Amino acid sequence: MHGKPPKLAYRPAFEAALRIFARVSEEMKALGFLPPVLVGGAAVEIYSNSEINTGDFDIVTARQDALEEVLRRHGFVRPSGPGKALRGWIHPDISLGFEVVADRLLDGNADRARITLIDMGADGEVAIISVEDMIADRVGQYASGTAPEMLEQARRLFILHADTDLHYMEVRIRQESADDYGVADLQA
Repeated sequence: MHGKPPKLAYRPAFEAALRIFARVSEEMKALGFLPPVLVGGAAVEIYSNSEINTGDFDIVTARQDALEEVLRRHGFVRPSGPGKALRGWIHPDISLGFEVVADRLLDGNADRARITLIDMGADGEVAIISVEDMIADRVGQYASGTAPEMLEQARRLFILHADTDLHYMEVRIRQESADDYGVADLQA
């Protein structure tokens, strides 16, 4: 695993969710599976130390079936009833939803060796997508035209993490944006 873990300075509800997720991740590893990886808004919140908040945990795992069983054992339930999303999971003690969004990290384009591990003490570790891949993902979403706010998120993360691998990030941004954007667009 790669990367320097961000300092823990999160809003309380988010930190509580991270601690539960760390315990879930440790159980997945004990079962012989790779730990699930946080992506999306949860990764952005981690890398921004809760400067940018999320409402859910997007998770990548090749073993959704096993993860969902572990989530159940940790008290998670699927919301039910009118007006409730049925794709994700919630825990009665936290206000954030958990959802498996993919079985491969950025469709297999992200380098798994760059995953960052965050030590949550006695609760275990949380695996998150690298900051370079998170920035590239945000630029890619912006480039698709469906999420104009994502470029500002990418720029903010770029500013907060000046020690990133610029060569790797350039390659990944170009991949995610069909070669329309690069690191220079973050510096604008």
